[in-house]
Amino acid sequence: MAPGAWTVTGIRAAVAGGDLSAREVCAHYLDRIAATDGRLHAFTTVLREAALARADEVDARRASWRDRPLLGVPIAVKDVICTRGVPTTAGSRILAGYRPPYDATVVSRLLDAGAVIVGKTNCDEFAMGSSTEHSAYGPTRNPWALDRIPGGSSGGAAAAVAAGQAPASIGTDTGGSIRQPAALCGVVGLKPTYGRVSRYGLLAFASSLDQIGPLTWTVADAAAVLQVLAGPDPRDATASTEPPPDLSRLFPGNVRGTRIGVPRVALADGVDPEVLDAFGAALAMLSDRGAEVCDVDLPHMQYAVPVYYLVAPAEASSNLARYDGVRYGHRAKLDGAAAGVSEMYARTRSEGFGAEVKRRIMLGTYALSAGYYDAYYVHAQRVRSLIRNDFDRAFAAVDAVAMPTTPTPAFRIGERIDDPLAMYLGDVFTVSANLTGLPAISLPAGLTQARLPIGFQLVGRPFDEATLLRIGDALERDAPWSDERPPAFA
Repeated sequence: MAPGAWTVTGIRAAVAGGDLSAREVCAHYLDRIAATDGRLHAFTTVLREAALARADEVDARRASWRDRPLLGVPIAVKDVICTRGVPTTAGSRILAGYRPPYDATVVSRLLDAGAVIVGKTNCDEFAMGSSTEHSAYGPTRNPWALDRIPGGSSGGAAAAVAAGQAPASIGTDTGGSIRQPAALCGVVGLKPTYGRVSRYGLLAFASSLDQIGPLTWTVADAAAVLQVLAGPDPRDATASTEPPPDLSRLFPGNVRGTRIGVPRVALADGVDPEVLDAFGAALAMLSDRGAEVCDVDLPHMQYAVPVYYLVAPAEASSNLARYDGVRYGHRAKLDGAAAGVSEMYARTRSEGFGAEVKRRIMLGTYALSAGYYDAYYVHAQRVRSLIRNDFDRAFAAVDAVAMPTTPTPAFRIGERIDDPLAMYLGDVFTVSANLTGLPAISLPAGLTQARLPIGFQLVGRPFDEATLLRIGDALERDAPWSDERPPAFA
């Protein structure tokens, strides 16, 4: 098997057993990035020298580090997650050149587990977008079709895995930003339960919605990375104190007797026929393995997109107020001594933020303003509770809820850049899991006739990532597309 097809678990076993050195593995992936990223632009920063030095450290300490769960595994990290001394820009000009003085908790845990960080991946500015076209540093392209978007906002993270530039990457998901690019790039993307993974060191977009999780080629790899990331963190007050389960015992996945609910009404309009066909085929495979597929009712899911686009911009308006040119990041140069601090604030933010971030800040500020707060923000939060109640009722009868990850395959770069509403409607199947805090996973579900990936999504009960991974593994084992790779990057 070519090194680019190695899995997280396979690399870890090979390095721990001495069959490969961490440096050999790391050099392969760095060479792969050098050879392919000119076409993709999946990375904003590549840490070649630092990664090779880290790999040498892993090799030198292999005897004492043999039990570390990600020993020698190269991993890419989305550029909204702080890495000490490494540029962390959030895809924005306002943070150009910013180097955090500390590591995010997830980065510390990856390093403690023996991983090798190979670079930072491109993303929509401050994770606000569904196409990775809103990065100040240029768009990322889909490895399956270079004229198509890879999804967003973790488009660089998904493209890196799909193109064999890293066996795993770490993304963030505020309204589908792990699952949507995973679906459009044909990889596995897991959004854990809110609080399962610490957000300390994440540059916040919407604090009640943001979550960090893995993108990988296989379900077992997603479980292995989540096992490292998950757990309590005293530096994050929203991190759950619930310890993570042992996810290694889930495989091979057995779905006999598992009940999977499908919200048929939500699939009635606006879903591409090829996406529906792939969704039905995936359900049939699970049914053949012994799962019971039944209908569920999620009556308020139709309001999820408008609720999300009130709640998320409101929180973004508050979180992004800190970028003022005073403490860190970009600061506008003022003409003349008469210019005041208010002008500095205004010019800094005008120069530093892109169009989509400005749009969402304005939407959020409006929703929170006097006279509109109750009519918009408070009302959206009430409907958010109704959406969560719908899922709670569904989980009284089923173990997981299934739906497509996205309503269409990847669209062409530039196709929706001037149509924000069309872009936002692409989140119709993903935002509910963020509004409710529930875990969700996107799994490859085959290819269209044009050979564009399709995603199959499962949503689970709170802190029940194990069921999603178990079902996902069962589907992966039967799937005829499990060995498919982007032709130009195979």
